[in-house]
Amino acid sequence: MQVPVPPMLADLVATSFSALDGVEFSDLSRCPECGGEVRGHDMKNRRFAVIKTAKGRTEITVWVQRYYCTQCGALCSAPAPFYPDTRVGAPVVDLCRVFAGEYSFSRVARILGAMGIVLDRGSVRNYAALELKPVPSIELWGLRLPGSLLSLISLTIDRSKGTPVPGAEVLRACGFPAADRAPLHPPGSPSEEGDERDEEEEKEKREF
Repeated sequence: MQVPVPPMLADLVATSFSALDGVEFSDLSRCPECGGEVRGHDMKNRRFAVIKTAKGRTEITVWVQRYYCTQCGALCSAPAPFYPDTRVGAPVVDLCRVFAGEYSFSRVARILGAMGIVLDRGSVRNYAALELKPVPSIELWGLRLPGSLLSLISLTIDRSKGTPVPGAEVLRACGFPAADRAPLHPPGSPSEEGDERDEEEEKEKREF
């Protein structure tokens, strides 16, 4: 069965996601756990998406600032367009959830591939099963597309090449409030799990 993805949509996705490569998310003034003062810890490089164009496969990554709370010791990160326990940006997860309402997981993976987004069937299944709020969507080009993707395209399409996209605008486009998020590790708890997750993500990146 033919995958219903017009070339124009694939081009828009590639252009929009490419514009996000290297965008920084660093706005956090207070600890989301206790409201205490925070100090910079490091910058975490996170994969937003892997796209495939005529030039080959490209990993789109963004930078997320992490902070330590000087009052309770929590390690927390600035707001960024990612759902909890996911390894790709929110618009990619939204695509999985919207498409999975109409197609099988395998077909969703093929549609994403036709759009230039590299994601396997298992990841599609996992993201489609997440218990999150409903995804606003609109039918265009014969597909039901999430509002977050369309907002990102609108945000980046008219931007001059090389002009940085503000992280706050990306957050709004993805439907995320520019507000403090929960800490990565509760106060006083060990961070080994987070460190292991970081190492696993780095290993995945090397495999691509």
